[in-house]
Amino acid sequence: QVQLVESGGGLVQPGGSLRLSCAAAGNIESIDSMGWYRQAPGKERERVAGISSTGSTNVANSVKGRFAISRDDNKKTLYLQMNNLKPEDTAAYYCTAVLWTATSGWENYEGQGTQVTVSS
Repeated sequence: QVQLVESGGGLVQPGGSLRLSCAAAGNIESIDSMGWYRQAPGKERERVAGISSTGSTNVANSVKGRFAISRDDNKKTLYLQMNNLKPEDTAAYYCTAVLWTATSGWENYEGQGTQVTVSS
């Protein structure tokens, strides 16, 4: 059973920082692309950042210069460093990953989400 478990969310003041983590668990043999999405109440789901298996990254214009995505394949963990947070960053953040398992081959998985609230 493969799981993606996010952590690191919480309440932070504007201008503050948070680091989200997403740990992959299960019989995972390989990891391809990974990414972060977010969704605020009443808004469409937004892709925040992505990282390929070779480490190439891309981030949404709305967070460029403030957010950075990284991964540690040895730990099967994805990270999102969020700096200079703004109230409009408030959302539930979800990680996704394309993972290989012997039983299912390549499949896309998504975590349960972690809430980030930016408020004074």
